[in-house]
Amino acid sequence: MITRKRLSAFAVRTFALSAVSVSVVFSPLAAQSGRMAAPSRGGMVVSSHYLASEVGQEILEQGGNAVDAAVATAFALAVTLPSAGNVGGGGFLVYHGADGEVTTFNFREKAALAATERMYLDGTGEVRDNSNRIGLLAVGVPGTVAGMWKVHQRLGRLPWADLLEPAIRLAADGMPSTWAMQNWLGSLPGRAGPLYDATREAFLKDGVGMYEPGETFRQPDLAETLRRIQRDGHDGFYRGETAKLVAGFMAEHGGLITAEDLARYEADELTPIHGTYRGYDVYSMPPPSSGGIGIVEMLNILEGYDLAEIGHNSALYLHLLTESMRRSYADRALYIGDPKLNPDIPVERLTSKAYAGQLRSSIDMERASRSDSAAFNTVFLAESAESEETTHYSVVDAEGNAVAVTYTLEFGYGSSIVVPGAGFLLNNELGDFNAIPGRTDSRGTIGTPPNLVAPQKQPLSSMTPTIVARDGRPVLAIGSPGGRTIINTTLQVVLNVVDHGMTGSQFGRAIESPRIHHQWFPDVTSFEEWGFSPDTRRLYEAMGHAVRSRGGQGSAMGIYIDWDTGLRWGAADSRAFDGGARGN
Repeated sequence: MITRKRLSAFAVRTFALSAVSVSVVFSPLAAQSGRMAAPSRGGMVVSSHYLASEVGQEILEQGGNAVDAAVATAFALAVTLPSAGNVGGGGFLVYHGADGEVTTFNFREKAALAATERMYLDGTGEVRDNSNRIGLLAVGVPGTVAGMWKVHQRLGRLPWADLLEPAIRLAADGMPSTWAMQNWLGSLPGRAGPLYDATREAFLKDGVGMYEPGETFRQPDLAETLRRIQRDGHDGFYRGETAKLVAGFMAEHGGLITAEDLARYEADELTPIHGTYRGYDVYSMPPPSSGGIGIVEMLNILEGYDLAEIGHNSALYLHLLTESMRRSYADRALYIGDPKLNPDIPVERLTSKAYAGQLRSSIDMERASRSDSAAFNTVFLAESAESEETTHYSVVDAEGNAVAVTYTLEFGYGSSIVVPGAGFLLNNELGDFNAIPGRTDSRGTIGTPPNLVAPQKQPLSSMTPTIVARDGRPVLAIGSPGGRTIINTTLQVVLNVVDHGMTGSQFGRAIESPRIHHQWFPDVTSFEEWGFSPDTRRLYEAMGHAVRSRGGQGSAMGIYIDWDTGLRWGAADSRAFDGGARGN
């Protein structure tokens, strides 16, 4: 288990923020309490599980940099947050060094060599048995291990083996089972068939009974998989024993992933999407993520309005956000996919100020637009076919290097399939492809070409790990889970910081404030069910917007760097059950 150092002393610092004198208590381990952001003069890690945040903080204390802590946190989340943390999934990482270097890493899952664009269809042209989301045909070649290996080889400081050790301890020695796992654990006894035998063995007591919250939950097979990765790095997962276990299981049960698919997998280092907003630089992921293009396009549109004067979450403010979202998500559907197979994505145009000006000129300040399919080649967006069960974490070290990581298994617990002897859950990420070529309809089916299945292709994503900088130094590392809501959640946190001054000791408000979401189709805006006044909703609806209520949207994990005071403010969204910010 992770051991917490004895808190031997407390130092009280008093400093001025927004002309108010604030006393902050510092300790060797700065920990978030409630919805307030946690301050630290050293490094900071914010994730959806407090034990994983403590792992990252431990690595920073050992002299690791932000990349080292990010790698260790990723593997710790694979143990502590099996719903989304993973070695069997994939995602994206954005890095901004204190020296001004900015880069990104793409470790999104890939379709197998044997994949075809009609692989999910029956004889009538319909999806067969939900096979694009359930079962082994939905599993993409995992990318997480390759991504962590590549970023560490490029930018890490500590030995690779040291970064795996805390996760191995958590898996082998055990961790407290959590309330957040109860519903899924309760579903396992009813899962029939040999595909789920290893899942029951890995996650139930003696393969039968549920772990109660607080009981020690051990994952010995996962510990062995992590030891192979610790010893052999990239090849400890994509070749050797682990690869044999995965490929053998696939062959036995009708999956497509082979030893060759695994051996071929490499992560990519990519040039980030870059935009500017009110004097800040915004860096995020390029395709196959749509997040970077989406957030820059929306910020460019919104830069033409005085949002601070309009007022945070006022009806007019929400109207302008909605109209920006509507236009950006239409472009997302039309243009964005895996760039290796869609080389003509108009990135420069979509992220340009001039194009944003054209879109802004089409916005009526008093009336909602209509999501007119005829104006956009009959492209319709479904009500978030992309799962919301992802996770994001942010890391900043004492030097000011920043990392933002979003990665996922797709559904909560992915495919719910564990490879026998390997101990980790496989993703069901290929459900993000367009499953029925050529069919695009108002019920939400999308069959447009950029995101059809193809061998070695990566499905389109909304993941939006983002770093905002000023004068060449990072000031905000942010991102969120939430499927197609991710881009809009990240956007609203950035606006809260830049336009509404929710910084420093107020950074927790930037994370906790209520949020909205619109994604072109369906033509309805979702409001979180708390935090918005009835009067605001009535004024917003009077502009012609359709509204519905929803539960929590995303769970943003962010760090704000105040270069004047030297403090890092970490805030883990209270929408995450076990989240935590930890600093040193």
